[in-house]
Amino acid sequence: MNLAQKLSHVCREYGNKPAIIFENTSYTFDDVDKQVQHYSALLSGLGVSPGDRVAIQLAKRMEFIFLHLAVISVGGITLPLNPDYKPDELEYFLTDSGSSLFFTDKDRFSRAKGILQKLTDLRTVVADSAGETDGLSLSSELEKTEPQVTRQYPSEGDDVAVICYTSGTTGKSKGAMLTHKNLISNMMALHEVWEWSDRDVLLHALPLFHVHGLFVALQGALNAGATMIMHEKFDPARSWRTIDESKCTLLMGVPTMYQRMMNEWDRLEKKPDLKTMRVFISGSAPLLENQFNRFEKQTGFRILERYGMTETGMIASNTIDPASRKAKSVGYPLPGTEIRVTTADGKDVAPGEIGEVRLRGDNVFKGYWEMPEKTRESFQDGWFKTGDLGYQDHMDGKRLYLVGRGKELIITGGYNVYPKEIEDVLEGHQAINEAAVIGIPDEDFGERVVAVVAPAQNAPDIAPDEIVLFCKDHLAGYKCPKEVFFIDQLPRNAMGKLQKNVLTEKYGKKG
Repeated sequence: MNLAQKLSHVCREYGNKPAIIFENTSYTFDDVDKQVQHYSALLSGLGVSPGDRVAIQLAKRMEFIFLHLAVISVGGITLPLNPDYKPDELEYFLTDSGSSLFFTDKDRFSRAKGILQKLTDLRTVVADSAGETDGLSLSSELEKTEPQVTRQYPSEGDDVAVICYTSGTTGKSKGAMLTHKNLISNMMALHEVWEWSDRDVLLHALPLFHVHGLFVALQGALNAGATMIMHEKFDPARSWRTIDESKCTLLMGVPTMYQRMMNEWDRLEKKPDLKTMRVFISGSAPLLENQFNRFEKQTGFRILERYGMTETGMIASNTIDPASRKAKSVGYPLPGTEIRVTTADGKDVAPGEIGEVRLRGDNVFKGYWEMPEKTRESFQDGWFKTGDLGYQDHMDGKRLYLVGRGKELIITGGYNVYPKEIEDVLEGHQAINEAAVIGIPDEDFGERVVAVVAPAQNAPDIAPDEIVLFCKDHLAGYKCPKEVFFIDQLPRNAMGKLQKNVLTEKYGKKG
């Protein structure tokens, strides 16, 4: 089944019940369904055909939701993009995906105008423009569009619904192709494991462009017939207040959010009433043991940690029964997902032994967009190689613990950062000879991005702040170094391989 078709059935079932309350404006399930119908007609009128890629770079707003569901309704493929991406990054995603249509807002359009003019096969629609830009105006196009009376839903289970870009070993992002079946199977597995119901009230404080906020939270809540209280931006004090006042039952966050909520808890004169809360869920980055313990001590709730990745959606989860949750464990494989822990050549290791996590199931992606070699490298005998290292409990053989990543991926604040991309930017600065980027444990962000640079010979002195500002001109803010250290030359072994472990040991406790 088409994912949008399935969610439309739910919307018609729940009709006038509030589905999303976004910044105090309420949208019923019927409202959502009708808006998706209207946006679907708009996309058809703009010539979107099955398989066409439609890129969306918008801040968190209702148009993002309507557009995403409309794109997959008409058989298109959604390309959700971080609103913080700079023009250089945006050009790569739009070009690599071959997107034919791009939705953005006036400010981002103005910043990216130079690169958009080069993409002659791409049409741009601006969400908050009244003819002030060269792009089409979303509001004007909607006004002259009649909502569809009937919907065809040309895409089916094995067709690609979304392309989400993830970091790759070359530093260039890879587009993970997620099918309707991938998304639906994962959504239904989480519905079962987390016991979602139409009585739930989810506080949605996550970004919408991210797998966590778009697939797990938004689509999961719609599928359950639950109500979402949606905040445009995360604020810890407001989150506690909303949980109390709106009688929320669910919150999904990343460890950085929980860290800030715990800090805010200590400052609150009056603690919020949590009697309606069922579960606090954490993902997108490892939850530290002291965070797990501190949150339980403060609130009485054990955070439910789960494990997922862009290519697979959710893989494993702790149980809904708080008594069986353990710190540092991401829980058990979801229904329909099989997990193995193996040696590098694919042989199973014994429970308790560390190896690479591999999996298979209906949640596993179709492959990387236009990268057949990378796709083949990611599978062995039908099992997807996650690159994550972990072990399964020696007592029951199923509970999963993660201990690190085989790749150099940094996860900061729930976002994936690949060092090579940042190193390439740094080494483009005339005063820098070479650079190494490492992730350092950080209580707030999980990991913080740190750069170690060797200056170019005879280069003028340069301040760390200047290097950070240089990065911010080329990269999204979360990718930019939080600290910069200078070194005469980077440490390498006899074979010339960079020894990042030496840098981690040296700079890991600074800052």
